[in-house]
Amino acid sequence: MSQSRPEVHFTSLNSPLSTRSEVVEACTSLLRPLLPFFSPGRTRLRLGATATRYDEAGAQLEGFTRPMWGLGALLAGGDSFPESELWLEGLRNGTDPSHSEFWGYSKDMDQRMVEMCPMAFALCAAPKQLWDPLTEKERLNLQKWLDINKKEMPNTNWLWFRVFANLALLRNGADYDAKRLEADLDHLDTFYRGDGWSNDGPEHTLQMDYYSGSYAIQYLQLLYAKINGDKDPKRAEEYKNRAKLYAKDFMHYFDEQGRAITFGRSLTYRFAMAGFWAAVAFADLELEPPLTWGVVKGLLLRNLRYWSRQPDILTGAGTFNIGYTYPNQFMSENYNSHGSTYWFMLSFACLAVPEMHPFWKSTEEPLPVNSIPAILPLKHPKHIMVRRGGHTFLLSSGQMCHYPMRASESKYGKFAYSSAFAYSVPTGGYFVEAIGGDNTLALSDDAGETWRVRRKTLNARLETEDNSPVLISTWTPWDDVSVETILLPPTEDAPNWHLRVHHITTGNRTLKTSEGAFGLDGVSQKDERELPQMTGQDTEGRVEGAGETLAVSRGGAVGIVELHQPQRRAGRVLDEDSNSNLTECRSVLPSLAMDLQPGIDTWLATAVFAMPNTVPDYRQRWKDGFQNRPKIPDWLKQKMAG
Repeated sequence: MSQSRPEVHFTSLNSPLSTRSEVVEACTSLLRPLLPFFSPGRTRLRLGATATRYDEAGAQLEGFTRPMWGLGALLAGGDSFPESELWLEGLRNGTDPSHSEFWGYSKDMDQRMVEMCPMAFALCAAPKQLWDPLTEKERLNLQKWLDINKKEMPNTNWLWFRVFANLALLRNGADYDAKRLEADLDHLDTFYRGDGWSNDGPEHTLQMDYYSGSYAIQYLQLLYAKINGDKDPKRAEEYKNRAKLYAKDFMHYFDEQGRAITFGRSLTYRFAMAGFWAAVAFADLELEPPLTWGVVKGLLLRNLRYWSRQPDILTGAGTFNIGYTYPNQFMSENYNSHGSTYWFMLSFACLAVPEMHPFWKSTEEPLPVNSIPAILPLKHPKHIMVRRGGHTFLLSSGQMCHYPMRASESKYGKFAYSSAFAYSVPTGGYFVEAIGGDNTLALSDDAGETWRVRRKTLNARLETEDNSPVLISTWTPWDDVSVETILLPPTEDAPNWHLRVHHITTGNRTLKTSEGAFGLDGVSQKDERELPQMTGQDTEGRVEGAGETLAVSRGGAVGIVELHQPQRRAGRVLDEDSNSNLTECRSVLPSLAMDLQPGIDTWLATAVFAMPNTVPDYRQRWKDGFQNRPKIPDWLKQKMAG
């Protein structure tokens, strides 16, 4: 057995994290470990040695500003944090051009613009502690530093950061650019697509992830509505109405245990994935049934509890590392410093409201799974949300990151994303175990030397067949090769399965193919070694055969089966490259392999089985579920025959 090690948690494992005071303690317990890392002038925190695409001063500024999401909420709610004086001192020195630790003024596309947002929130929420003590000269320095009104910014959620820079000045009686504030808000409103959903950019892009909800757009809309609603009531009301619509969809991205579906970029922000629910509390927004205050409270606090139980998200010093449930640079982006991770703390906005607020007074309620659809198509993000067979996940087609990003094909291009079985990312490109191959169809035209997976989809669309939603899209790994993929959610008769049907035209190439199911924990519970072959009465292990394969471990049970021509595909359980999966540093991947000859059309009908470990007695129940296989619907059989 492995040797145990001391675990570091950001709050007591015995804390139920159900009351305001307990959440206050969780927030302060994340602020305290930062104190030894302040620079002499209190303007920067160096929390790690890895680099970002922007300068080191900007990276250390992140360490200073992002905790201000939590600090500002604490102070706004009437709680004390004696060391808040360090941030006040940092504001004075960092914005003083004559000080040795001056942050520097923003250039075009500067990371400093991002960091103005949590700072601006804190200045709006807690002016008595962070603005009023400043001298007139210090206020002018801060005003000049926040003036980015003539700087170029990305045409994305970043524009909200300039809105908040102006908002902080407006709410504190300083000079601001009213025309730029209005113009930015008007432009951001062009990102709105309907039904509560905004795109993270202009219409020709399709990126609707946690940025368009909890990290930035929906979140900041609600903060704006609360902070500036008295001066801009019409826009504030519009933002609240959008949030009411969005909430009905966004609740489907969380499971009953509090986990969020792993999808998209910047997942190292962790608890920020639930930030929207904190903003609902901050904005005093009553949502529509079944989203009572008790349900909203449960959505936020269950997610906080989940993260509080993950010891490997913290360094030995108690600060956040880069990763998801353990340190992992493979899944990070080139804009992630150790300070970046503290975007996490925006989800403490609920602390800005008092103990007597209905959010805190309400009794926490579970997710109302009996009153929401088990299958829900979402036309704007092009997702089919699924809550069936004990599993919460989504099917996806059409989204992509419209600028270069590490592992963007894994973050947006996979067929399915789950709250129980996190996605994997590439660690290299020269063997199939290293490509992050879960929920992808990978193709190689050089005998397996390199692999291509879906990144950019064409003509992605939601359709309805047999009263059930389906997702259809095409992608072209090479100019002469095309793949049409049809995704079907589970049926009531086979609740643990979803279908993927692929029509592949090979062109002039000989292709190797590998299609992955969900990745899962690949460690044997018996001896903590690699997952063995399953025999006899074993309750864990791997099974490999013609046209099908399965793995059962302490993570759950996952399998994959070819329904159309099983003898042509070989089932195998891949030992994924270590540290490729977001939650399991040693993961396995049930997959199907097949070679294709040039100049042919091929139909593959893949059924993917998944039963999370949260299903009672899953080690016994998976057997019946795995044998209860879905059928290719008649309409699809006709399409394949044609």
